[in-house]
Amino acid sequence: MELKQQQTSQGTGRGATWLALLTGDARPAHDWPAVRVCDAPLAGQPARYIAVVPDPDNRFPRARAGEVGLVEGWQLARAVQEVVELDRHAAVKRPIVAVIDVPSQAYGRREEVFGIHQALAGAAGAYAEARLAGHPVLGLIVGLAMSGAFLAHGYQANRLIALDDPGVQVHAMGKASAARVTLRSVEALEQLAASVPPMAYDISNFASLGILWKLLRLTDPDRPGEGDIGQVRDALHAALADVLEDRERDLAGRLNGAHRQASRRVRALLQAQWEVAD
Repeated sequence: MELKQQQTSQGTGRGATWLALLTGDARPAHDWPAVRVCDAPLAGQPARYIAVVPDPDNRFPRARAGEVGLVEGWQLARAVQEVVELDRHAAVKRPIVAVIDVPSQAYGRREEVFGIHQALAGAAGAYAEARLAGHPVLGLIVGLAMSGAFLAHGYQANRLIALDDPGVQVHAMGKASAARVTLRSVEALEQLAASVPPMAYDISNFASLGILWKLLRLTDPDRPGEGDIGQVRDALHAALADVLEDRERDLAGRLNGAHRQASRRVRALLQAQWEVAD
């Protein structure tokens, strides 16, 4: 339990590992310590890979364990917008791969005062702009995907792939924070999550919401062998091909999950009202 709580608050450190494995230790495009940006092939064509990694020397203490803070948000936006600008007149837009292991956005008074909401919105907006401009955007969740950090880095992807592993968790906030907000103990929160899938942290329950495109079970996500690496590469190649075959670059496919009945029903009713009003 102690190890799991430590991973939930500080991340798993898998982002840098998988970025290096997928890019062949390509030279970073920038010298940013917390936002790693590498250009490397994907399915035989140029692609940009991006990960947020821990930076113990970060000048903002709240962003030292892999959190997405003020600087990281704007750097993510810049890394994505660079690709959009480079390919603005290109017939084929290069893919963007977000390698995701982010424990949270940076919580701090300075972050709030200096507008972390704008930095994270800038990052999310850049990913959305890239997707709408025709860039296939793929998200690979290898560790934690928490809160505003996930919204800023990866959630706008055309296709989301996740490792099926206890170290992979997706939620709006960490367990300790959620327990405080709901006036429950962590144990009571876990019991509630067992019967309410959107409250759960494990990746299997998240998959039931329809947001993931594929779930991958590896032998060892922390020390992957050639078979594990090959499985992830194959999934990224398949996701890229699937995006390229899809004329619609929106996220409508996420409504097909087993636990999205209410979402589909509400949308159908709103569409009916809109058609009557029109």
